[in-house]
Amino acid sequence: MVRRGTARRWWARLRTIGTDDRGMTTAEYAVGTLAACALAAVLYKVVTSGPVQALLRSVIERAINVQF
Repeated sequence: MVRRGTARRWWARLRTIGTDDRGMTTAEYAVGTLAACALAAVLYKVVTSGPVQALLRSVIERAINVQF
């Protein structure tokens, strides 16, 4: 005859098979890091383009030349 505690432990172990998520956080961080790097690359390309540089330069020059 199987003791009650042994049957409970066996059933609890059986229910947890396939529910191990230890690697999920690493994968999520990898995807998040990749997305952040892609966004940074796009923003870098936009900011270093000619028209945007000219716009930023004019905004900065106007801010510097403000009369008080």
